[in-house]
Amino acid sequence: NAKSRNTRLTAIRSVLGRALPDHPEHAATITQVLAVPPRRTARPVIEFLTPAEIEALLSAPDRQTWTGRRDHALLAMTVQTGLRISEICSLNCDDIHLGTGPHIACTGKGRRQRITPLTKATVTTMTTYLAERSTRPGAALFCGPHGQPLSRDALEHRLAKHLIPAAITCPSIAAKHVTMHTLRHTAAMNLLAAGVDVSAIALWLGHADTHSTDAYLHVSRVKKLAGFRSFEMSG
Repeated sequence: NAKSRNTRLTAIRSVLGRALPDHPEHAATITQVLAVPPRRTARPVIEFLTPAEIEALLSAPDRQTWTGRRDHALLAMTVQTGLRISEICSLNCDDIHLGTGPHIACTGKGRRQRITPLTKATVTTMTTYLAERSTRPGAALFCGPHGQPLSRDALEHRLAKHLIPAAITCPSIAAKHVTMHTLRHTAAMNLLAAGVDVSAIALWLGHADTHSTDAYLHVSRVKKLAGFRSFEMSG
């Protein structure tokens, strides 16, 4: 595919670029190869939830039960922080700080550590959840009834369960393939909509650079263009 081809082309360019000074007799051929452009790749489709869909999802868990309150806290924190599912699974109770400067501390890809701020709404939700939890050091932040950490599959299962009633309240959810990673995309799009700079969003999400984050800019531009065209047609 185009992505694999571009990866190979980058490797070839690197080798030939270093070889060029030592082999001037092949300069013409090497220059031709270095001039080969990368093949354009299709932008990945980024699925995210609208404010109405977020509200429907967060309202879905039955907060009369402990598991419902836990799931509500899990979903609310994920939508706000945009943590990866692997990062959520590895969170312990001592990774969350709800006092002054509330935040979540996690270790992401490449063992890069980062701090993600928490909003007042998330602090309130997490405070309520942790009030009825054993918060001994090392205890999993999101766990089953017996304290066992929730696995990636368990998190996806809980999300899928709550998407069913959420789709009844907000039917547009049913047309989307929503996973835990969708909630990460949603957090990024909310930050972008709030006017946060792309470089700051990259740091927030734990991206090594802004290359991955640039995809959200493209989605935002497409949305704005669609809105403008709709406005033109209605005018």
